[in-house]
Amino acid sequence: MKKNTATISEIIAPHYCGMTYEKLPTATIESVKHLLLDYLGVAVAGSQTESGRVAREFAASTGGHPQATLIGDGRRVPAMSAAFANAISSHSVELDDIDVLALFHFSPPVYSSSIAVAQQVSASGRELVTALAAGCEMMERVSKAANSSLRNRGFHTTPTCGTFGATIAAGRLLKLSPEVMVSALGLAGAQSAGLMEMYGPSMQKRFNPGPAARSGITAASIAQLGFTGAATIFDGERSFLNAFTDKQFPEQLTADLDKPYQLDIEFKPYSCARPIHNAIDCALDIRRKHAPKLADVKHIKMARHPDWAHYHQNPNPSTYHEAQVSLPYSVAVALKDGQALFAQYNNARLKEDDVMRVSNLVEFVVDDKLPRGVSCLMTLTTNDGQTFSSQVDYPKGSIQNPMSPAELRVKFDSLVIPTLGEERAKKIADTVANIEACSDINQLMAHLG
Repeated sequence: MKKNTATISEIIAPHYCGMTYEKLPTATIESVKHLLLDYLGVAVAGSQTESGRVAREFAASTGGHPQATLIGDGRRVPAMSAAFANAISSHSVELDDIDVLALFHFSPPVYSSSIAVAQQVSASGRELVTALAAGCEMMERVSKAANSSLRNRGFHTTPTCGTFGATIAAGRLLKLSPEVMVSALGLAGAQSAGLMEMYGPSMQKRFNPGPAARSGITAASIAQLGFTGAATIFDGERSFLNAFTDKQFPEQLTADLDKPYQLDIEFKPYSCARPIHNAIDCALDIRRKHAPKLADVKHIKMARHPDWAHYHQNPNPSTYHEAQVSLPYSVAVALKDGQALFAQYNNARLKEDDVMRVSNLVEFVVDDKLPRGVSCLMTLTTNDGQTFSSQVDYPKGSIQNPMSPAELRVKFDSLVIPTLGEERAKKIADTVANIEACSDINQLMAHLG
């Protein structure tokens, strides 16, 4: 007997399959394009790190058809391998984008899978932009349906929810029908994974989006060949939401599908975990207004909202990977240098006595009166008894405190020119700015090798 009620996947698949460039809100197109430039810059820089290098070598070692570009390298590998390595590269310098709740990064899973498949099928710029918008919307909807329970149970949102976004994006570029897209979503759920047990001196945090980007292409590609997946992946008894959460909001997956979706993407000016950026802005604000000498700092009280109060507390990171998720180190180096770029996060800096002394002066307190999950209130006390305070609720790069297009371009140039040179950086930026006119994404990616 035919069932009367459509599953969540059966409701949302036609929505994503029916999206067109012409129907996208102008604000969404602009956000997606800004993020495309940002993603490529961050991925180029990340490709030159040790984690990026290892990921590239692994992708190249597996062989296969040369379908897509390894960013910052030039070699072409199968689309799934390129997506895997490029996702790791784009997550390797902690400068990738973030959602408004600082729970996940859109671009490593969604952009890595989209660009790789776009190269594979020679998609146009408009087709790519539409796929990116669809994938980012899907990823955010899954996060809204699952968080904060998913995060609090120890699952990493970027790969767990990113697998679904990567699948939708890849599926659009492969022109899947709604019926086949439903299967692809089921197969995405079968591969969704990623744990918050990733902090420390290892490269593990950088690894997490790699499988998500690859799995998105796997799910869409094998569904295209006729492999069927569970239509009940979001609402079945043992569904993704039931397995990954204690409290869920499945209505977020289908809410207002007939209305334009507001896609809010935030950008990172500092090379560390996003919830630390508020604290860095506090430190830079105090430094700019009061210029306390590092040697005069006696104590730093850092009040944080309960959502993030117990994260990022390590004052003695042993590698730059740990430093990028250390609030005390980030505050100390920002007070000293007046910035917190990738240059501030290297192993040599961890041996600087003055930086590490200040890092160990940071005391964390929980303040449930702070208005946002990422809010910080920093109070710095000097040896002579002076106190300076700063509270930041919306960090630089947020929707309320945005980076301008010019600032994003400066960030891009700073990341790309050292590796690819000024001429190629300009060609990449110019192509992205006019991506609608690009007939084949391979034309863009030819500059990224």
